[in-house]
Amino acid sequence: MSHARAVSLMLLVTLLWSLAGVVSRHLDSARSFEVTFWRSASTALALAVALTVLRGPTFWTRLAHSSRPVWISGVCWSVMFTAFTVAITLTTVANVLVTMALGPLMAAFFARVFLHHRLARRTWGAIAVAGVGIGWMFAQGAHSGASLTGTLVATAIPLAGAINFTVLQHVGHGKDDERSIDMLPAVLIGAVLSAAVTLPLAWPFAASLQDVGLLAFLGTVQLALPCLLMVRLTRELPGPEIALLGLLEVIFGVAWTWLGAGEAPSSSTLIGGTLVLGALLGNELLTLRGRQFAIA
Repeated sequence: MSHARAVSLMLLVTLLWSLAGVVSRHLDSARSFEVTFWRSASTALALAVALTVLRGPTFWTRLAHSSRPVWISGVCWSVMFTAFTVAITLTTVANVLVTMALGPLMAAFFARVFLHHRLARRTWGAIAVAGVGIGWMFAQGAHSGASLTGTLVATAIPLAGAINFTVLQHVGHGKDDERSIDMLPAVLIGAVLSAAVTLPLAWPFAASLQDVGLLAFLGTVQLALPCLLMVRLTRELPGPEIALLGLLEVIFGVAWTWLGAGEAPSSSTLIGGTLVLGALLGNELLTLRGRQFAIA
């Protein structure tokens, strides 16, 4: 795959991911865990069909004997799928997306701890600045219990994402036997686990037919397709470049929700978000610049 094509696909991934907030704001009666269940169940169904076509009829036999990295990644996907939909029912989409933007910095820290990657001073500085931004959001939102709870739930997304990304990088750049591990089934495992865990909490169902249709769209187009593409792209693009392109999800997501649902971000979110995105953007640009000098 050419670099230009890989970048174009990553842009498509972020665009599709960013649709979740604005679509969720147009649900009639589905709430919290029921939103998670229908979206995750739709994702699982779409992935089951897609992976059977891509991997052939022996896919299910191989899935039953998946290795530890696949299951660890699957649990991470499950946490991310579940925490996102619960968080956006408790706080604004902008708060959730800004909190999610911490993922690359957490991934850099985990890569230092578990993969023994050297962590540059600029990355430590970016982590500190981003921490101030999130702290500001927490402090300003403390008067609203639901909003604070939603932001706390949202922190599980970048945490699980960082662990997941560390596993994917370890597999994608490991020894020959590790690079041969198929990580795509992990997304299916995550969707199934998320649907199974939230089913008892979602009962009795209250979703309308429109709700089920919208959530099926999210499960298929907004989640299954981009997640499969992202796993594939971890073998084509370096981590900092993926993180930099992933920032567009925050910008796209806030814009969609503002324009399509009238949910304007608060001043505290704008200030905190500026600190988080500025820290991450500066760190990733400097990282890419360092790589270019190294190649030259």
